[in-house]
Amino acid sequence: MRASGRGVRYAELHCISNFSFLEGASHPEELVQRAAALGYSAIAITDRSTLAGIVRAHGAWKSLADRAGAVRLVVGAEVVIDGLPLVLWAANKAGYSNLSRLLTAGFMRRESADVARHERLAGMLSGVPSEDPVEGWHAGSWQDARTCRLSFDDLASHAAGLLAGVPLAAWCGEASCRSVNGRDDRAVTGAVGPFREILGDALYALAEVALEGDDEARLARFGGIARAARVPIVAAGDVRYHVRSRMPLFDVLAATRRGGTVEQVRGDLLANGERHLHELEKIAERFASLPGAVERSVEVADRCTFSLDELRYEYPESIVPEGRSPAEYLAEMVWKGARKRYPEGVPGKVRSLVEHELSLVEELSYEAYFLTVFDIVRFARRRGILCQGRGSAANSAICYCLGITSVDPARMDVLFERFISRERREAPDIDIDFEHERREEVLQYLYDTYGRERAAMTAEVISYRLRSAVRDVAKALGFSLDRVGRIADSLDVGDRVEQLPARLAEAGLDPSDADCGRLVAIVGELVGFPRHLGQHVGGMVMTRGDLCDLVPIRPAAMEGRTIIEWNKDDLDELGILKV
Repeated sequence: MRASGRGVRYAELHCISNFSFLEGASHPEELVQRAAALGYSAIAITDRSTLAGIVRAHGAWKSLADRAGAVRLVVGAEVVIDGLPLVLWAANKAGYSNLSRLLTAGFMRRESADVARHERLAGMLSGVPSEDPVEGWHAGSWQDARTCRLSFDDLASHAAGLLAGVPLAAWCGEASCRSVNGRDDRAVTGAVGPFREILGDALYALAEVALEGDDEARLARFGGIARAARVPIVAAGDVRYHVRSRMPLFDVLAATRRGGTVEQVRGDLLANGERHLHELEKIAERFASLPGAVERSVEVADRCTFSLDELRYEYPESIVPEGRSPAEYLAEMVWKGARKRYPEGVPGKVRSLVEHELSLVEELSYEAYFLTVFDIVRFARRRGILCQGRGSAANSAICYCLGITSVDPARMDVLFERFISRERREAPDIDIDFEHERREEVLQYLYDTYGRERAAMTAEVISYRLRSAVRDVAKALGFSLDRVGRIADSLDVGDRVEQLPARLAEAGLDPSDADCGRLVAIVGELVGFPRHLGQHVGGMVMTRGDLCDLVPIRPAAMEGRTIIEWNKDDLDELGILKV
C-alpha cells in the first residue's frame, strides 16, 4: 500500500545495491520498487565505483513508469577521489558520459600511483582510521589494482554534467557511522573547498544518521560544517538494503568480504538495522533539526533529468570499398556467396529469401552488423581458424550465402523472422563457434580493427548458486569447516533452496535448530545475488563512437582483454548489439 507521507517529499540520493559486490543486500529492482511503494519522489542507485546494476534498476523503473506519481530513477555512483568518498549523480546525458568515462579512467589506471598525490586531500584530515572495509571505504583503497583509482584532477576533467554529494559522516572519520571524535571540523571544511571550486553549485553535503544515540549532535555538527564550507546540506540515508529484514544477510556479506565470521567482525558491523528505506514520516522526523534538508533532496533529484532511455547505440560503420554504401556492399557479398554456394544457379526459393532478407536488413539498418560478422568469419578462414555459425542465425539465407552458417535454405525451411523481426525490433545475435585454441586471435583482431576505445568484451555476472551460497553463509555463521563441507557435499546440482532442510538432515544436522533455520533463511535470500563480474566467453560489443560513453570499461582478468560492466541481458534491454 502506498504511503501518504503527510505531504513529505523525499528523494533517496545515496543507495547501494548488491552490485556493490558483497556490500549491498538488495537487488536494484527491490530498491526501486520499495521506494515507489513508500511514495519517494526519486531514488538514486549509487553503487561503489560501478554502473553494473543500473540497467536492472532502469528496467524496474520502466515497469513503474506508467503509474501516476511513480518514483524517478537517478543514475549515479559512489567513488573515491584522492582517498575521499564522493557520491556522483548524472544530471544529463553529458554528465552520464562523464561518469562512465571517469569510472573507465579509474579502472584502466594500471601504473603505480603517487602516494603523496593520491593522499594530498585525505592527508588534510587527521585521525582517520587506516581501513574501514565494512563501510567499503578507506584512504588506501586506491592501492588495490582491482579498484577504481581516481584523483582530483580526474574529477575536474569529467565534472561537466555531474552533481556531487560529500558524505559528511565518512569525511568526519565516523567509522561505521558511529559517533567518534573523528576528524577536526576545520580540516573537513578545508577539504571541501577544492571540490567546491571545481563543482560550484553542483556540490552538496550529505547528512546521514541512523538512530545511533547521538543523531541530534551529529546533525548539528554536519550543519555547521556545511555552513562553514558554503555548500547546501541534504538529507540522505546511506542505504544498504530495501527492508530491515535484510540486515542478517548484510552482516553475512560483510563477514564474507572480510574472510571471517559474523561474530568475529561484530565490532565493525553497522550498529543497527536502520540502513533501509524508511517511511516518509520517519525521514521527516529524523531530519527535523535540519530545516530544508529533506526538501532539498528532491531539488537535487529534479536537477537529474537523465535516463538510460536517452542512450543511443550506434553500430560501427562497416568497412566498405569507396563509393559503395553498406547496403550495396552487403548485397554484393551475399550474391557473390550465393553463386559460390550454387554454382549451377541460385534456386528461385533461395533468391526470393535473399531478396526478402536483404530488404528487411536495410529497413532495420543492420547492414554493418552482418558485414562485421562476415569480416570476422573471413578473417578466421584466411588464417585457417575453424569456425561455424549456429543458433537462430541458421534461419537466414544471407548468413548461409556469406559462409556464416551451413544450413542450406534450398534443402531446409528457414524463417528469417525467427532471427530478426520487424515487429519485435530485437537486435540480431549471431553466435559463431571458433576452435578454442585460436579464439584469442579473433578477439585481438577485433580489438585491432575497432580500437580499445570502441570494442570490449561483454561481462558475465557471476551469481550465487545454492552450493556457493551455502558455503559462504555457513562459514559466516560460524559452522565448523567439516560441517560446511558435509552440507555442501550433500547438495546436488539441481537442488533448490526448498530442498535445503532435507539436505541438512542428510548431513547429520537438525533442520529445526535455530542456527540451521538462519542458514536456510539467509541462503534463500543470497541465491541469485551477484558475486562478481566475469567475462563472457566471447561476446564482443563494438561502437561507432567511444564505448565508454555508454558503459564503463575495465581490464579483464586475462591480460590483453577489456570488458564492459553489462551482460547480455543488460545489452538486450538497451538495444545494444553484441557479436
